[in-house]
Amino acid sequence: MNPSLIPDLLDGFRRSKTLFTAIDLGVFEVTPITAAAFSALAHADPRATELLLDACVALGLLTKANGLYANTPEAETYCKRTSPHTLAGYALYSHNVLWRLWDHLPDAVREGSHRWPQAFNMQGPIFSHFFKTEAAMRTFLSGLHGLGMLSSPQAIAAHDLSRVEHFVDLGGGTGHLALAFLDRHPNARATVFDLPQVIPLTREFTQGRVATIAGDFFNDPLPPADCYAVARILHDWSPPKIERLLTKIRTALPPGGCLLICEMLLNADRTGPASAMMQSLNMLTCTEGQERTAAEYDTLCRAAGFRSTSAITTGSPVDAILALK
Repeated sequence: MNPSLIPDLLDGFRRSKTLFTAIDLGVFEVTPITAAAFSALAHADPRATELLLDACVALGLLTKANGLYANTPEAETYCKRTSPHTLAGYALYSHNVLWRLWDHLPDAVREGSHRWPQAFNMQGPIFSHFFKTEAAMRTFLSGLHGLGMLSSPQAIAAHDLSRVEHFVDLGGGTGHLALAFLDRHPNARATVFDLPQVIPLTREFTQGRVATIAGDFFNDPLPPADCYAVARILHDWSPPKIERLLTKIRTALPPGGCLLICEMLLNADRTGPASAMMQSLNMLTCTEGQERTAAEYDTLCRAAGFRSTSAITTGSPVDAILALK
């Protein structure tokens, strides 16, 4: 028996909220700084400010020496908004959106549906909620970019894509997966296919290295490619929508073409890993989907006409499944 299991779980939301609040207030942008100086800068209560900063020290986000607080290497890399590897966007999205959706998890479990209407009084297509304003879209996609920087190189390296001539990332957002592909295969071409409102952000992040095409992968023709990718896409949708998209992709591929699926894989009995199970509950609160096992992705791909799949666990935030036509 582990007597610390339940207390540790009870403490989890406090740790998350401490991180969210520090990022939201801009702590990691202005260090080194004293508590008094940050209190004045943030127009915050001096005693409460010191409590927050000391809590960040306890969590390994700040150091403290002679009353001066400074970022740890982890916070400098992943919490500072100007870092190229920042996860601040995803933290802010978690703070402002996911936190409120998860507040209604009991109702999501009872009813089996996402919580956008309950938390935000919002109806309509799911991604109209994610992209309700340009600022909301930027926060969401820049957050996914930070996660992509942690996982895209490993996902691209998991399978042999050396024969691919044109890699098209469907719903590719900021282009982190396409960039990782080009880093490993510099003589190939890469394109991001995403909604029209996303493409300016794609161009901003990729700086001309990646081609861009605007469109809706459910409703518009797909650009020609010998390898398509869908990263953190299939877990948003129900099986009928997934089969519809996979069939469209398989039809568009030439003989011998392939599809790279980047998602968190559940183990065979669907009880872990814990990070994938938490993500599956996250999908319950905000989408139509969930995380799946390698066997479930194989079944979905074969139902759409793919002849085989190969799944590799990468050790990064997403795993990699390659489906062959």
